[in-house]
Amino acid sequence: MGNTVILDHPLIRHKITLLRDERTGTRDFRILVEEIALLMCYEALRDLPTELVAVKTPIASAMEPMITGKKLAVVPILRAGLGMVDGILTLVPSAKVGHIGLCRDEVTHKPHEYYCKLPGGIAERLVILPDPMLATGGSAIQAVDFIKAKGCTNIKFMCVIAAPEGLKALQTAHPDIDIYVGCLDDHLNENAYIVPGLGDAGDRIFGTK
Repeated sequence: MGNTVILDHPLIRHKITLLRDERTGTRDFRILVEEIALLMCYEALRDLPTELVAVKTPIASAMEPMITGKKLAVVPILRAGLGMVDGILTLVPSAKVGHIGLCRDEVTHKPHEYYCKLPGGIAERLVILPDPMLATGGSAIQAVDFIKAKGCTNIKFMCVIAAPEGLKALQTAHPDIDIYVGCLDDHLNENAYIVPGLGDAGDRIFGTK
């Protein structure tokens, strides 16, 4: 079974509050999303396996831990997920990057795929799947479906804000993945937007609205 972690770190919550503010402009919004992703990734990778290796310091030789095991891939859900990638790569610059493109039908609120490109050897990798918002859960569920279809079983989904409805849907559809949430909000409104939320993350990251 996977784990669901609602992060309560003061730095993360502080930065999310700044994100929510409608006065926060595109540049600052983008920087904040990147910083939040870095802080969340730090927590999400807490269980990475390590092994002892020989190191010679200027003082003495020692056996010290280094990360081992499966290699990482970051697969953002386009387009808003792109805003989280640089923060994650700051911590794990050697990670491969793929992309899954999904857009939401504004009438049915269902996701539609328009692009999917995954790194080679995805089945042997730990995949970090970032998307700032988990609203209905449809896009996240479909993205995990794509990755699992390629044989990958080690998946960590990361979102800045989630609605209870979307979190429950993702947990039900994929109970075996780990889910990391920066803040669990109150509910979805009639237009399937998270309340209180922060508006459309993609538009605010890229300044398209």
